[in-house]
Amino acid sequence: MKNIIKKFTITALSLLLVIGLTSCEATKNANNKQKGAVIGATGGAVLGAILGNNIGKGGNGEIGAVIGGVVGGGAGVLIGNKMDKQAQQIETEIPGAKVERVDDGIVVTFDENSGVYFDTAKYNINAASKATLDKLSGVLKEYVDTNVLVVGHTDSVGSDENNMTLSKNRAYAVTNYFTGTKGMNASRFTTNWYGEQTPVGDNNTAEGRAENRRVNIVIVPNEKMKSDAEKEANGN
Repeated sequence: MKNIIKKFTITALSLLLVIGLTSCEATKNANNKQKGAVIGATGGAVLGAILGNNIGKGGNGEIGAVIGGVVGGGAGVLIGNKMDKQAQQIETEIPGAKVERVDDGIVVTFDENSGVYFDTAKYNINAASKATLDKLSGVLKEYVDTNVLVVGHTDSVGSDENNMTLSKNRAYAVTNYFTGTKGMNASRFTTNWYGEQTPVGDNNTAEGRAENRRVNIVIVPNEKMKSDAEKEANGN
């Protein structure tokens, strides 16, 4: 993964966390496997990756429950290692996608320039987007012990009501492609949408609007992965 420094021991990282719990400095330079061990239940960074600086503004349904808290200790190390490998595989398979390892999760962001996009005011999956989703579905099928959250967003062009509906339709188009066309278990997937309410770019510029027209795919460990990691960490 990017920006990985040499390994610290869990003990050393834990001491740093005690010293700087209110700051991200203790973990920002550690790799994600290490972060899984020390961040504990301080999650929420995944929400920031999805919603930018607009957490709590609008949206439909609770996504925090889907993302869950961060697993600490030895189980967190094991989960972090698995998620690191999965994120690396996604980066390799889909070089245009923005892939972030955040807490215990993976946030994949697709916009107009990165493999999954929609025609103006449309929500059908076009041929280019299908090719990208086919690659991602292969990774999701390989790592079955994960849940997937699909979140749709738009820019600010048009009415808020229309954009909310458009982001919903686009998010469901992606979810339905995974569960319908690719045959994945629908119970793994949760779909959410935020319309124009959670921009990550400047809607006053063409570049910013292109960034805001996006779909996030969030991959998180399911309860089986967590349970298995706890058992392995405890020597059971």
